[in-house]
Amino acid sequence: MAQTQYTEDNIRSLDWKEHIRMRPGMYIGKLGDGSSADDGIYILLKETIDNCIDEFVMGAGKTIEISIPGDKVIVRDFGRGIPLGKLVDVVSKMNTGGKYDTRAFKKSVGLNGVGTKAVNALSSYFRVESTRDGKSKSAEFETGNLINEELLEETSRRRGTKVTFTPDESIFKKYKYRNEYVERMLRNYVYLNPGLTILFNGEKFYSENGLKDLLEDNNSVDDLLYPIIHLRGEDIEVAITHSKTQYSEEYHSFVNGQHTTQGGTHQSAFREALVRTIRDFYGKNYDPSDVRKSIISAISIKVMEPVFESQTKTKLGSTDMGGELPTVRTYINDFVGKQLDNYLHKNPETAEKIQRKIMMAERERKELSGIRKLAKERAKKASLHNKKLRDCRVHLADMKNERRLESTLFITEGDSASGSITKSRDVNTQAVFSLRGKPLNSYGMSKKIVYENEEFNLLQAALNIEESMEDLRYNNIVIATDADVDGMHIRLLLITFFLQFFPELIKENHLYILQTPLFRVRNKKETIYCYSEDEKKVAIQKLTGKPEITRFKGLGEISPDEFKHFIGDDIRLEPIMLDKALSIEELLKFYMGKNTPDRQEFIINNLKVEVDLVEQE
Repeated sequence: MAQTQYTEDNIRSLDWKEHIRMRPGMYIGKLGDGSSADDGIYILLKETIDNCIDEFVMGAGKTIEISIPGDKVIVRDFGRGIPLGKLVDVVSKMNTGGKYDTRAFKKSVGLNGVGTKAVNALSSYFRVESTRDGKSKSAEFETGNLINEELLEETSRRRGTKVTFTPDESIFKKYKYRNEYVERMLRNYVYLNPGLTILFNGEKFYSENGLKDLLEDNNSVDDLLYPIIHLRGEDIEVAITHSKTQYSEEYHSFVNGQHTTQGGTHQSAFREALVRTIRDFYGKNYDPSDVRKSIISAISIKVMEPVFESQTKTKLGSTDMGGELPTVRTYINDFVGKQLDNYLHKNPETAEKIQRKIMMAERERKELSGIRKLAKERAKKASLHNKKLRDCRVHLADMKNERRLESTLFITEGDSASGSITKSRDVNTQAVFSLRGKPLNSYGMSKKIVYENEEFNLLQAALNIEESMEDLRYNNIVIATDADVDGMHIRLLLITFFLQFFPELIKENHLYILQTPLFRVRNKKETIYCYSEDEKKVAIQKLTGKPEITRFKGLGEISPDEFKHFIGDDIRLEPIMLDKALSIEELLKFYMGKNTPDRQEFIINNLKVEVDLVEQE
């Protein structure tokens, strides 16, 4: 067998923009088209805004203006402005930036100076303009290459920095910014920075009460067991309450303004501090799971030079607060231990409600202990025999893996559909879970049903979410069912299951519906897959002659060779999002409870709309 030559000619040196464009996953996680909240186009926006936030934190500029007209993004702050002589270097030279100087940025979000360079390199057009000391300068780039650098000019404009960029469509294919994701990001920014005003397409985002506002805005007041406990320190802020109906734990954690969706040392320390403080206060050695059951909380800390486990900063790895401060664990333990204990002494009514909640959780856990043990054994056995789950190689917990955010579990029904997906999937990042028949309607049922029902028990085990969302195995959970009445029903039953027992999977944007084509339109030269009647009409007009039209009745009818197009680079995912106006209980009661006049009227009205549309066609 001939050996492959390995000489000096094989050695390449990439400049900064080539490396970013060749390995974008190292800098912004996954790419995507904007259907997922952690798709790359939102990371580009976040990296740009982070610099504006750092200015606000340093006391420079109280307003940020953002607009997204079409595919272009414009971000303007009123901070100190980038030093004009270094404007080009800051956005195009690695290891260059103010974040390396802690005199200028003490507790910054971005520390390695890579963020803006990644935005520049991954944009087909990028423009930066800085104004300070009555002077202004700007520079323009295309895919990271400098195409125009303007000379200094006198100006009366307010100081600050303005960045305009258009993500490169050759990298982010058919992308689209979703306002829901952008708005959620902006809300988090104002929660973490009370006094900051963000204007997005003319809408104002502002918060007076920080993390307290976050919990109130994300949850129905009727579902909260007691008023939110809001504790603030110099470099720490905590908000705590318990849900009346939710089973699992829910955490919103932040470091230096960065949303650490995967938690980290600070979140682990907070969970530990909460249990220790509660045990000490009541003088009872409560089980940690009973203390934390149904908790809804948020924690934000500020540290010097934080260390994250990936460039996308979703998990904190730091163990130290920085400077002469104690460790993260000690700092959080001391703060929570003192402040929460004081609060509970001063608010005995809240303390009593918490204790009753813990005791109820304890009773339920003991009642379920035998069932849980059997359920775990069944799940382990099923996994060994690979009956339900065809796993992938990369998982969400693989923090160092560039493709971890692509980890996906397809939940499908029927052997033919699951077989097609299994044969056409990417075995590195895509797993398949096969349902057997329709899931149970779990509305109104207790957690006991999750362990007693084989499908629910095995699905919970596959996702690895029994104890905590921190252990979630896949970033994307995709319901893949036929686009018919039965398929729609299965979707609804699965969404009910997640809302009932694991709502944070939906709140944190992990749940999606797979969109698959309804029609295939083709002639001898070209094939077009259509996802709607309108797309079919356009395809028929485009293809010459009399094209062949196929109507797909189910996923099982689509061959594996064709299916790989629909779950590959061109995958279409529809995110499941919660309406803030409705509580989860109200939502489930309306759609899954007993028949009510309101729901009957809703069905009749929407059925009439569908009939009218058909008649118009």
